[in-house]
Amino acid sequence: MKKIVRKLERLTPVIPMIKRVAAYARVSDGKDAMLHSLSAQISYYSELIQKTPGWEYAGVYVDEALTGTKDTRHEFNRMIEDSKAGKIDMIITKAISRFARNTVTMLETVRELKNIGVDVYFEKEKIHSMSGDVELMLSILSSFAQEESLSVSENCKWRIRDKFKRGIPTVHPILGYKYVNENLEIIPEEAKIVQMIFKLYLDGMGTNAIMKRLRKLKIPTKTGGQWQESSVMKILKNEKYTGNLLLQKKYVKDHLTKKLCINRGELPQYYVENNHEAIIDIETFEKVQQRIKSQPNSSKKIEPKNTYQFTSKITCGKCGKHYRRKIANIGSKYAHPVWICATYNRLGKKFCSSKQIPEDILFKLVPPEFKEIIVTEHNKFIIVLNDESKVEKTWKYKSRSESFNDKMKKTARERRLNHECS
Repeated sequence: MKKIVRKLERLTPVIPMIKRVAAYARVSDGKDAMLHSLSAQISYYSELIQKTPGWEYAGVYVDEALTGTKDTRHEFNRMIEDSKAGKIDMIITKAISRFARNTVTMLETVRELKNIGVDVYFEKEKIHSMSGDVELMLSILSSFAQEESLSVSENCKWRIRDKFKRGIPTVHPILGYKYVNENLEIIPEEAKIVQMIFKLYLDGMGTNAIMKRLRKLKIPTKTGGQWQESSVMKILKNEKYTGNLLLQKKYVKDHLTKKLCINRGELPQYYVENNHEAIIDIETFEKVQQRIKSQPNSSKKIEPKNTYQFTSKITCGKCGKHYRRKIANIGSKYAHPVWICATYNRLGKKFCSSKQIPEDILFKLVPPEFKEIIVTEHNKFIIVLNDESKVEKTWKYKSRSESFNDKMKKTARERRLNHECS
């Protein structure tokens, strides 16, 4: 019998799998040249992904002027979340040093992505994270990048501290002055604003009231932003306005966290007298410092340091800020805790017209298994539960008549009668 072999053709054509590809780009300095490089990276990756067969463009994630050793890269974190959500199959990045200079962070991130099937391709090193035993090589190369980061950081610290020894400050924008050849020169228009802030404070106005005055006058900060209480206080405490310099008030703890710490004797400080022309005389400055020290802590009514059941979980639907806990009618027998929008509490009704919510109302209406509360109107809020379902609640203050019990009504009548008899 003759054997017959026939080739069977596949009836259903194989559809090539489309790979969703994203790119991550970052520059560690906000200078124009660096940002131009970033723009070039975005164009390059967008074009590369879109013209490569089998690839679908999943976006370019960009972080500007942040360092790879820090975890505060918002776009990087968003990219990881999108990967977890199944929106990305592969990530392209220029080099290991652009992805992360911390070896531990690098390996943890790559492992996390690998576990969910997301490949990371490092162009410079020509490495795919999904290929074979790549972890050892990644560990070695990222360690080199981390050491390079440490070297750069130490060199930068040395230059800064050497300047401090010579009485040269680091260049940061300061209202009232401009830097010209490492010297501070007065800007007359801005100097008037500084003098006004000092005068208002000595006249008895607080930092919150001064902030509101500056906003009302539409005076921007040095960087063009909105005034905050903290920015007013920074000006009132800044010795540079007296023509003197106190250098090395803060220092960077290490090159990985980049945490800025107050110098409490860990490093030497340098005081430079008569460095530049003063905007505020010493006597006025000292009077302001004395008043600052004599002021009671204005945060006593607010309890931001303590964490409560609703801390960071109540969002104002009008301005987007969180509600915070405050004791209303403090010092009286009617004192009670309420939750109030941070914007309304600091800036007033003009900036946010939201209403405070008594804490007992929240305990009464909000179940323990909630994720978030969104205040939509003065007497309504939406509760987002842990399963993402939503429940709308309506509440109201008790009227004065409802708040009076029989005993209180009797006492009020007796007082009225006694007053009429007398």
